[in-house]
Amino acid sequence: MSTLTLREAPPERLDLLPITPLSLSGLSQGEAERLEIGTSRRGVRLGDIFTVSLDGSDTLTIEGGHERLDQVGAALSEGTLRVNGDVGQRLGAGMAGGRITVSGYAGPYAGSGATGGLITVEGDAGDHAGGALYGAKAGLDGATLIVRGRAGDHCGDRMRRGTILVGRAGAHAGARMIAGTLAALEVGDLPGFGMRRGTLVVGRHGALSPTFVETGSHDLVYLRLLARHLQGLSEAHAALLARPLRRYSGDLATLAKGEIWVAA
Repeated sequence: MSTLTLREAPPERLDLLPITPLSLSGLSQGEAERLEIGTSRRGVRLGDIFTVSLDGSDTLTIEGGHERLDQVGAALSEGTLRVNGDVGQRLGAGMAGGRITVSGYAGPYAGSGATGGLITVEGDAGDHAGGALYGAKAGLDGATLIVRGRAGDHCGDRMRRGTILVGRAGAHAGARMIAGTLAALEVGDLPGFGMRRGTLVVGRHGALSPTFVETGSHDLVYLRLLARHLQGLSEAHAALLARPLRRYSGDLATLAKGEIWVAA
């Protein structure tokens, strides 16, 4: 297992996009320490901030976190990356495969544009978790994002495919969804606002948009299959599907092919 140990708080925001187990596996320790990760004219290098220990494996651990560590695992396509601490914005943004685990907090836009792999945040996440970046066509795009704690507002905004599981989410969860599945134990006001397609499964929710219409309670094979899928990721979220559910169809202001399932 390769290890990067944070020696001090970063003097500026750091761009860890090029730092993955695969990219480091072909480098000597000296070459890795000279990698540029700064975002200003200071020219900050990996070895200036981290103590580097490489063994060529497909597992990389970052010991010590900070909210200035941006784009952690954003270029990940295989292997495992673990952060023992917090990270900044765009965790795993655009990743294609592999596994990322963060023991602390993740900043905004975690998992944005991720097409594959598994991202797990053991703590809380900022706004737009799994959501689209400024001007981007879609948010989460095939990966699985799990936030054990609370996600901020606009979780899953414009997600196109994949799965998001959160403990609690703020307002506008699943807003403008194109497709995919978002399950939360609790969400704030206006979940699914402007969604075109996709599925939201929520335990408790705030105010619903008047452009959603209740279509009754249903017992569908699809829901049982979804519960089986979620069981391997989170028992608490799978349990949401074990109780009678009411379905709301919408958003009627768009295609109206989305759905929100809530406890009956």
